[in-house]
Amino acid sequence: MTPTEGVVAAGHAVSAPGEETSRLRLGPADYLTLGNALCGFLAVWALMSAQSAHAAAGAVGPLPRTAMATVVGLMLVAAALDVLDGRVARRLGGSGMGAELDNLADVVSFGFAPAFFFVVWAMRDESIGALPVAAGGAVLLAVIVRLARFSCQAPGANYFTGLPCPFGAMAVVTVVLLDPPLMAGVTAVLLISWLMVSRMEYPKPRGRKAYAVLGLLAVGVALMAAWGMGLPAGQTLIYLMSAVVLGFIVTLPFYVLATRRTVAEQD
Repeated sequence: MTPTEGVVAAGHAVSAPGEETSRLRLGPADYLTLGNALCGFLAVWALMSAQSAHAAAGAVGPLPRTAMATVVGLMLVAAALDVLDGRVARRLGGSGMGAELDNLADVVSFGFAPAFFFVVWAMRDESIGALPVAAGGAVLLAVIVRLARFSCQAPGANYFTGLPCPFGAMAVVTVVLLDPPLMAGVTAVLLISWLMVSRMEYPKPRGRKAYAVLGLLAVGVALMAAWGMGLPAGQTLIYLMSAVVLGFIVTLPFYVLATRRTVAEQD
């Protein structure tokens, strides 16, 4: 039972036919959510196309930078749309399908797409075995569990319980861009999967924080374009951005705990 169904059941209220039809119409925010899902699908399609062309040409090693930058850029755009749809829904109102659409879109863009991206990266080693596939599956399952848990929680909280899916997806992408040894990459991705289903708390990006996140995503898209085109210092900037992303994800829960402790001591 979704939170919406719970409210209806508790109040024994049934919407009039006209109200029900209105709730099931797509609103402006829903189109942004669908754009999020479409970007996730296009990322997978671009990755498959690049992988097929790479194999057909008999090439070995990593995929071309242009292909990698396209895939990551689409995921970043999906993350930006995921931030925007909530703000649009709060300002212009959302449909009754908004929360369900958002969860379904997130499974595509922040579950399947990054999991598949990681597995394709690991396929460079023909002796990978099943471990990287299991790690990719862990990412997908962690996203599904986290979204289901989020749907069951009461709205209005100031914190996310567990690493939010877009940040988890970006962390997986960051691991691939850093191109570590295979076992180090698998370990990092399993840790990211655990963070998504953990009880660690991450603040929700509201107000100016949301605009800051959108700005960082825009910078990420620009960096990926520069890296894909082979511009000078592109690789260095990618490494710097990746280190910042991973450091942010790891240290933010400790910042939340320290802030709460300070507030408690002042009270």
